[in-house]
Amino acid sequence: MKLSRTPLELSTAFEFRIAHGARRGHRNTLVTIEHDGIEGWGEAAPSHYYGESDALVQAALDAWMPLLGDDPFALDAIAARLDGALQGHGAARAAIETALYDWIGKRLGQPVWKLLGLDATRAPVSCVTLGMAEPDEMERKLDTVRDFPALKVKLGAPGDVDNLERIRRGYTGRIRVDANAAWNAAEAVRVLRRIERLDVELVEQPVAREDLAGLQWVRERSGIPVFADESVHHARDVANLAGRVDGVNLKLMKAGGLREMLRTIHAARAHGLQVMLGSMVESSLALTAAAQLAPLADHLDLDGHWLLAHDPFRGAPGERGAIVLSDAAGLGVERVA
Repeated sequence: MKLSRTPLELSTAFEFRIAHGARRGHRNTLVTIEHDGIEGWGEAAPSHYYGESDALVQAALDAWMPLLGDDPFALDAIAARLDGALQGHGAARAAIETALYDWIGKRLGQPVWKLLGLDATRAPVSCVTLGMAEPDEMERKLDTVRDFPALKVKLGAPGDVDNLERIRRGYTGRIRVDANAAWNAAEAVRVLRRIERLDVELVEQPVAREDLAGLQWVRERSGIPVFADESVHHARDVANLAGRVDGVNLKLMKAGGLREMLRTIHAARAHGLQVMLGSMVESSLALTAAAQLAPLADHLDLDGHWLLAHDPFRGAPGERGAIVLSDAAGLGVERVA
């Protein structure tokens, strides 16, 4: 197998701000695996928030490139070789595994979701995220997404509850909120009790990643369901969250690929937890890869496509939050000029 990579320079239409920083430009990587005249595509979307960077993605790809072998179907053997050389690096790992799945689907003439035995018609709609903003900018952002059935609003800064109240006055759809670990437990309960009257569907990661007791403390004192995001990366994280949260938000780049995402979904279900599939700032390539597992989720936050000024791919994300899994072979993703 031959691996090649190309920079993907992405820019959001608005500055994307969360509790831990703001960015507009994002440097992702397109990974292509070619074998027997067929190409498989994957995308690496590193997050500084999780200690990853473009430089680390390139270093990981360099380390793993000689270990791919000559059989794209040998996913277990490939995974073992990659793990033996280098642990972690979820974004680069996700790109390689996604490209392999895309190749396998194209080789067999079947979409990946069908190879996994799933029902494409069961994919929920996705919310779209509103990052933190001053009131005037938030109003402009809201004007672009009022027709979406669900919004996720980032919280964690002074004045953000006032912003949320303004959003609710002008928006009748479902609202979720995400604090990105910005609060301590007492602050979280105080804010959540204040916004309960706004009919908030759920809150993501109200406290620090390692504060599992704090997650449980908040859940026991809030009428809003609590989901873990930063606290869950892999299947091994789920058991420690059982009884502490209502659900988990799983992401391709955190998990390092579809196989670990699938294992984590099954672990969450075994512990009675709801499942959300989320994303980083990604093109429709990575979003469509994650969407192959959408029929197994209760909630979707596969919204990177709608945040971009220009998306270089066309895939599962459709209009107004729709996630449409095509019958095209592999991931079913096309390049956009």
